[in-house]
Amino acid sequence: MTTPDTDKPRLLLVDDDETFCKVLKAALEKRGYEVVVAGTVQEGIRWAEHMLPEYAVIDLRIGYESGLELVKKLISLDDNTQVVMLTGFASIATAVEAIKLGAIHYLTKPANADEIVAALHKNAGDPSVQISETPLSVKRLEWEHLQKVLMQHDGNISAAARALNMHRRTLQRKLEKKPVRE
Repeated sequence: MTTPDTDKPRLLLVDDDETFCKVLKAALEKRGYEVVVAGTVQEGIRWAEHMLPEYAVIDLRIGYESGLELVKKLISLDDNTQVVMLTGFASIATAVEAIKLGAIHYLTKPANADEIVAALHKNAGDPSVQISETPLSVKRLEWEHLQKVLMQHDGNISAAARALNMHRRTLQRKLEKKPVRE
């Protein structure tokens, strides 16, 4: 496990999608970052301990693991690490948890390299963000509630299913579905 000694800022990219990582790594390297890729939470932790990255781009769901654990570990190693959480499964609950754990931004996939770089360097909130006038759909509200309960039980599906008075397999099926947009 060696990293080159360069003056480039070190960035840890953790995602289980190899193709996405390959494309994003190349794009970020063109933008001046030294990028190391990990495909699991454990591999990400090993790299983080070894290289102490200034930046990290972490997928929310890495296989069956939560990228939130990695955010927590990265911040415990160095609270100056700028972490952006990426996900194809965006929810209010996971966004709030990512920010509470120390991520500076939360982006939904597909996000391009320019959006990710902008997020890595965004240190303040934007009070001019537009507020939606349309309420969330019932299906989206259900999905958000399931995510919230899952977060309250530290990602433990069995405990969340008990709290929801639902069979574990039913909850797993609901969680595997892509959320409706709004």
